[in-house]
Parts: sequence; C-alpha cells; structure tokens
Amino acid sequence: MSALNLDDFSDLIERPDSGMRRDAEERRERQTVPAGALGRLDELGEWLSAAQRSVPVRAVAQPRVVVFAGDHGVAALGVSGRPAASAHTLVREALDGTSPGAVVARRAGVPVRIVDAGLDCDPALLPGDVVRQRVRRGSGRIDVEDALTPQEAEEAVRLGMRVADEEADSGTDLVVLGDLSVGGTTPAAVLVAALCGTDASVVTGRGGVRIDDLTWMRKCAAVRDALRRARPVLGDQLRLLAAVGGADLAATTGFLLQSAVRRMPVILDGVVSAACALVGQRAAFRAPDWWLAGHLTGEPGQAKALDRMAMTPLLDQGVTVGGGTGALLALPLVQAAAGLAADLPEAPAAPKPDDRPGVLDAT
Repeated sequence: MSALNLDDFSDLIERPDSGMRRDAEERRERQTVPAGALGRLDELGEWLSAAQRSVPVRAVAQPRVVVFAGDHGVAALGVSGRPAASAHTLVREALDGTSPGAVVARRAGVPVRIVDAGLDCDPALLPGDVVRQRVRRGSGRIDVEDALTPQEAEEAVRLGMRVADEEADSGTDLVVLGDLSVGGTTPAAVLVAALCGTDASVVTGRGGVRIDDLTWMRKCAAVRDALRRARPVLGDQLRLLAAVGGADLAATTGFLLQSAVRRMPVILDGVVSAACALVGQRAAFRAPDWWLAGHLTGEPGQAKALDRMAMTPLLDQGVTVGGGTGALLALPLVQAAAGLAADLPEAPAAPKPDDRPGVLDAT
C-alpha cells in the first residue's frame, strides 16, 4: 500500500459543474414563481443540479446517514459531560432506535450506518458489522501524547475513504454525516484552533452534554496543551490528525475527501464534522464545494470553522446531541429545494409580435 498524502486530493477533486449551475439558474428564471422568492431554496436546487450534472435536478432518492464513532483518551481528564470510554452506549442507543438521531432518521425513512473507528469497548458489545473495521481501541490523550500512530492515522483515513466508495457505489446520492463520541469535541476544538490560528478559549464550547464552568476550564486547558503539540505539524494534515485528532476524526476526514472525489454531496452535522471539513479544505481547497452546513449548534469551534469555509448553516435550532440529528433536520430543506427546482412549471414563452392575432407581416 503506497503512502497516503492528503494533498493529492487537490488534484482529484473537481468543483460541481458550473455550466450546469448556469443552466439551472436560467431555468429557474423561466419558472412561474419569481426568481428569489424561494430564498436559499433556489441556491440549494442550483447547487444540486451542479453536483448531479443534471437540469432539471433529480430528486434526492437515496440519502443515507453515516456516523463515525470513537472514544477519546482526553475524556479521562473530566472534560466531557459523559464518562470516559462510554461512547458505545450512544452507539447502542442509536442501533436500538432510541437516540434522537435514530428517531428522526426513522421518521424520515433514511437508513443509518454506524462505523466504529475507535470505540474503547469490548467488540462483543456491538454488532460485527459496526466494529469490524475498528482502527484501535480508543484514541490517545492528546494533551500529552499523540491520538494515533502515523500508521493508524493513515488506516483511519483509508477507512473513511472505503466507506465513501461503498456508499457511492451503492447509489447513495446524499450523505447526512454524523459522529458519536465521548471527548470528541475537544480534539475538534484543537483542530479548529490550530487551522484558524486562534486561542483555546475562542473555540472551546460546552459539548453535546452541557458542561459547567469548572469542566469548561479543564477542557480549555486540555485544548491549550494539545494546541502546543499541534502547531509543529500544521504543514502535514495526516500528522496533524495523528497528533491531536483521533480515529473517528481521521476517518471522517477521509470520508469527506473521498465523497468529494466521488461527487457525492454531504450535509455536515456539528463541530466534529466541521473540524474534519476544515482539515479537508486545507488538503483540497475545492472539496468544501461538495458539502453543506446542516445547522448551527452553538459550539464556537463550529462557528469558527464554518466561517473559515464560508458556509452558512441551513438551520439554527441549537441541537447539540450529535449522531447527525441536526443535519437530518436540514435534509427536508434540501429535498424540497430539489422538488421545487424540478417540478415548478415554466412560464409560457411570450408570443412574438408576428404571432399575435390580426397582425400582418409588413414585409
């Protein structure tokens, strides 16, 4: 297996088809509802046309929720509202259909795929199809050690790439991306701070389970210490993921980049997917053209990352539970945009002067 260089994605990823987008814009101007009257739905429909290379746009017929799961050693410092090494319980709830994301997905008729990239639990606790591709059991404590070895980081990125290929090959036409982790918002904050050149306190939020002030201060300290370890490897995105990321974050990054290669649109969920998208942008500047920001969580790191990528979230409902829940709420907007772009009738063409009844051709 050849060594992986994330910078190679820059040559592999093309932008959505700009010619198709212009055709979609022109078609929109001919429809009976005035252009602009549908707000951002017009923009979404045109973006989908460009991604699909299709005018009129096709319906989003096979969406899929893809969730990468993992535990983070930094959670042992008490930076999370959940106990360390307990992410498998979140996965179990999702599999049982009792998590918020599972409930919304079931109501929407969207299948959910969960991939264990780095859970810290006995594999026997979860189904084999979930745990079979695990990279390692938990990720290292990033304030004092690397999250992954270089080999593990590459394996995790390749795992995400494989999942993207499997989804694209199976006909998935849009992915709702999520994460399930304990401690995952801490490495996400480190990645955002490192890539945006900001201090720990600017990007450190309260997490999915809202933490108190003392826990937040511990989390800030962990982000600050990990940030010192991140800065020397900023020039190499794979080394950055190994130093201060984690197996689930590295897999998510690989998934995002390969989805862009395969021209498969993705709706981002919270701060973890936003941080991974920011790493992906650093590797391949055209990649974010294939991603949508589903919603705003209130995490400052997410807001910072989305601002850096010039992404405006579709929704702002303050959802923090993860698992793709907030991004799923945005899916009906995207589907509605596709339906309106495809099905609104075009206004009849204005008759030419010569075609009007009772008008003779002077020639």
